[in-house]
Amino acid sequence: MLAKAQTEIPGGGDWRYEPKWDGFRAIVFRDGDSLHIASRNALPLERYFPELLDPFREALPDRCVVDGEIVIASSHGLNFDALQLRLHPAASRVRMLAEQTPASAVLFDLLALGDRDLRNQPLAQRRAALCDGVTASTDRIIGITPQTDDPDRATEWFTRYEGAGLDGVVAKSPAQPYLPGERGWIKVKHLRTVDAVVGGFREARRVHDVAQAA
Repeated sequence: MLAKAQTEIPGGGDWRYEPKWDGFRAIVFRDGDSLHIASRNALPLERYFPELLDPFREALPDRCVVDGEIVIASSHGLNFDALQLRLHPAASRVRMLAEQTPASAVLFDLLALGDRDLRNQPLAQRRAALCDGVTASTDRIIGITPQTDDPDRATEWFTRYEGAGLDGVVAKSPAQPYLPGERGWIKVKHLRTVDAVVGGFREARRVHDVAQAA
């Protein structure tokens, strides 16, 4: 499920607000010891984030599908550039980066639990099942995203944590089912503009070189 862009945080209605994390969207499938992490485009991600496999096995129910975001936190906030460096073909480099800049995961939806497909259930019920079913790790490797129904609190998140790397705020209806491929949520992102002057030059050629080329 996706979000459509809007310039202001919606109010005046029944909304649930969550931070918009600056990371890689990830759908995690667990079936016992088998674990698969898929990107938004269904590409496999587990080989790029080996440090998350055991924490996911410890935190998630034995059979489930969860939706969330993979992030890398640094002393200056979330580091999206460090995430991009993980998409490297060499396994040895991935292992080195996993040790130097370990990733975390923030979960915000539970799509299946055991044999039950939860996508048709309203967000409020899926959220409750997520909080009941996932064991957030004490070392903060696997966590559940904060959520509020207070638009003022959402505005505070939007303004206060921009410098920490949060990408904005997502607003969701608590009654809405999970709609794969549809933009049923609302996202309000930080917009940044810059005035720039772009210049160029051409290398000068000597007159007789020009004459000989004519």
